[in-house]
Amino acid sequence: MRFGFLEFNFIDIIDILAVAVILYMMYKILKGSIALNVFIGFLFIYVFWFIVRALHMRLLSTILGQFIGVGAIALLVVFQQEIRRFLLLIGKNHMLFSNEGQWKRFLPWNWNKLEEQEINFEEIAKACHYFSSTKTGALMVVGRTSELKLYGSTGIYMNAELSAKLLEAIFFNKNPLHDGAVIITKNIIVAASCILPVSDRQDLPLEYGLRHRSGIGISEHSDAIAIIISEETGQIAIANKGEIVPNIPINDLVNVLQEEYYEMVS
Repeated sequence: MRFGFLEFNFIDIIDILAVAVILYMMYKILKGSIALNVFIGFLFIYVFWFIVRALHMRLLSTILGQFIGVGAIALLVVFQQEIRRFLLLIGKNHMLFSNEGQWKRFLPWNWNKLEEQEINFEEIAKACHYFSSTKTGALMVVGRTSELKLYGSTGIYMNAELSAKLLEAIFFNKNPLHDGAVIITKNIIVAASCILPVSDRQDLPLEYGLRHRSGIGISEHSDAIAIIISEETGQIAIANKGEIVPNIPINDLVNVLQEEYYEMVS
């Protein structure tokens, strides 16, 4: 089978389908993070180089080839943590071969099951009210387009329905899971005691400790929002797009959460 200067056979079709599946899996893992933008940019350059090489444009092909060679090494350095977690996910069978494996999304009878769910911010607000009144430190991350699997893999997998009581139990100071962050996607508490990237911003107030810097850090690395409750003051803050909204009144929390979350959607 020929299309212009390209020739296809049955093995080529299988090769293309396999690459498509792998790219889809990587997209699901990286979706909502800054790593996705870098990956798409690199993929665009690679496709352009492939076309240039097929057209025998030697000078441009050589220049782009050298850039891709250096770019591949740069990607390994910049995203070494993401690559490590990606490989850990494969090793834990959380992708292709688990009950919730990504391959099921390709089945025709599952195509209509991909709709998004609204987040139950009332339950989160109830938990925040308790944390604020008791000065219990807490860090909750609400994912939007990203399921935050790379960060969820650093904690304890839960897959439990979102509820205020469960959040209160997780962050109880005698609970071994209270250190770290809780990751929430689609009204599900995915994991607890998760490790998040820490923001290296130098302009943050001195009173912001590791919990606040981690909340800001995850909002820099993904499109998620983070809710932070200070253990010292009980104040509630929300991190979104690398910025933080401090000292939110509990009566306004649901409205602020909805504004911050759905502002990202629009």
